[in-house]
Amino acid sequence: MLAIDPDASNDGSCACSGSVGGTCCKQQSAPATATATVNEIESLKVIYSSLTGTAKTFAAELERQLVAEKNISIKQLQLVDITEYDNDDLLTETSVCVFLLSTYNVEGPLDWFTKWLRDLRYDWRVDRLALQKLRYSVCGLGDSAYGDEFNVAAQQIDKWLGQLGATRIYPLGACDKNSDQKAQFDEWCRQFINELQDKQSLEFSPAQVEYGSDVEEEEEESEESSGIDVDGTGSGDEMLDVEDMGKMAGKLRAAKVNREREEQEFETAQAKAKRTIGNDNESGENLTKQGYKIVGTHSGVKICRWTKSALRGRGFCYKHSFYGIQSHLCMETTPSLACANKCVFCWRHHTNPVGTKWRWKVDDPKFILDGAMENHYKMIKQLKGVPGVKADRFQEAFTIRHCALSLVGEPIFYPHINEFVKLLHEQNISSFLVTNAQFPDKIAEMELVTQLYVSIDAGTREGLKKIDRPLFRDFWERFLDSLEALADKGQRTVYRLTLVKDHNTEELDNYVELVRRGRPSFIEVKGVTYCGYSGASNLTMANVPYHHEVVDFCQKLCDKLGGGYELACEHAHSCSILIAQKDFKINGEWHTHIDYPKFFELVRSGKPFTSMDYVAKTPDWAVFGSDAGGFDPEETRFYRKNRKVVDANNTAGATTASTAAAAS
Repeated sequence: MLAIDPDASNDGSCACSGSVGGTCCKQQSAPATATATVNEIESLKVIYSSLTGTAKTFAAELERQLVAEKNISIKQLQLVDITEYDNDDLLTETSVCVFLLSTYNVEGPLDWFTKWLRDLRYDWRVDRLALQKLRYSVCGLGDSAYGDEFNVAAQQIDKWLGQLGATRIYPLGACDKNSDQKAQFDEWCRQFINELQDKQSLEFSPAQVEYGSDVEEEEEESEESSGIDVDGTGSGDEMLDVEDMGKMAGKLRAAKVNREREEQEFETAQAKAKRTIGNDNESGENLTKQGYKIVGTHSGVKICRWTKSALRGRGFCYKHSFYGIQSHLCMETTPSLACANKCVFCWRHHTNPVGTKWRWKVDDPKFILDGAMENHYKMIKQLKGVPGVKADRFQEAFTIRHCALSLVGEPIFYPHINEFVKLLHEQNISSFLVTNAQFPDKIAEMELVTQLYVSIDAGTREGLKKIDRPLFRDFWERFLDSLEALADKGQRTVYRLTLVKDHNTEELDNYVELVRRGRPSFIEVKGVTYCGYSGASNLTMANVPYHHEVVDFCQKLCDKLGGGYELACEHAHSCSILIAQKDFKINGEWHTHIDYPKFFELVRSGKPFTSMDYVAKTPDWAVFGSDAGGFDPEETRFYRKNRKVVDANNTAGATTASTAAAAS
């Protein structure tokens, strides 16, 4: 069989596949920090593997660009054919190493190095941090016509180097012969050189270890798929397989001790009643331990675990299925870490402050937005060390397009929330604001947002008190007034309903009344997430509904509503369903997605408009009942339970709690 030459290059314009808002990748903001100082590098090796010579040509081109770069001074720059490289030197390597590797479907010069590195990775006698001194990047050259074998050698080598303790400078490149390979390589080189200008990229980064660069992928996934937020740093947005419960027993015991300690720290912080929530405050310290970046005195930002998933091409969160959001373009932040509720399912186990009145300093909205974006981009940059991060999405992530105003706390509590949202819209960033329905006046005063949410966690006074544990004495009246205020908004609105078995799943008739009161555009129904043991909550895995139970609840709710709503979309591996008003079903096709450019055009016009003026068609794979179950078929779905990859087109929509736990 003849080997197709994946090294062959073509001249032409940029072949980037990921434009954001119509902007070419070359025009997007680069993550590198511009500096007038020259970054000195003692030694850099460009190690290439080529069968036909194109990889060698690319290596020479990279050498030329490195020599021409004024902000980098390399004392010793070498081009090395991988067949002439002594593999054992890698164990003591102190040079920065760039690997340009071609993958073929025939035996080639890379085979010996690949086998040696694989054996090194899985040899129990070799230290897990054997390559800790190595700083590296890998760029693969291949042909996508080979399907799953496209750049497979480069992918494996990039992963194994990271798992052996080496620090990744820039994510894996994938230059495809079927596209403009030369343009793709030039763009990868440009971004790699930008990273070299940042001295921090060449230093061992504990943050990269935290995000998984030095953690074996299998171990990382087993913890991630458990659904138990054992150390308090994960999102807890997954569930635990029953057969995995025994493995987690020890971690659960440790979690219990940690939670008790956190509760004691929280009580101490509350007693001091400081007027800031910054890093000098116990609440701020607790949130920082959980992965938050504190902004000013009362705001915070955090990377969602779906951002990491999207960067690796493993799928997006439910907002992608329901509304067309890509998770790596979304910033999750809140201008108020404080809240007026202490919900039993709170992911942060109430380590944030609570109150019924604003008692903190008030930061300027522009200061908050600038700080949130700066910290978001810093956390994105740390993810470059995560195995499997795609270079094009890594670059796209430095252009925020959406803002989820949720996280811990109550965003609408912030006195200048309207000004904050306006600043988002001025930068073409959509706004998705979530409120706990305890501030009806704030909802009434709230100006236009892309989508306004209200959490509906119970249908009765007793149920709301039991689940949300609100601080206001007139919480039920505030709750009902908030729903009525929502009905008067005349914009795109959502009820968010978290189903908790044995708590609110039997309140159908009451929910019907609440829906009629607020008349939301959409109703999101999601099974509760079990976040591990907490002294602040008595929830267990028994309170987590299966996906088919969520579907059944939604169908009954629609039936009782009398025909005004239907099940529109689903995100089965999150146990989530979207119920929509039939107005969004145009000519028999759902239009739950948002035309974001149209939205910003309408905002800038200053003229009145309705939610129907910026709708977009929902893709078939996201519609309820599709074979994909709401998972984008362009993504790669990972089933961790059996350590295998499954084609998204063959996945069933009726995912249960156990299979959902296995999905990425």
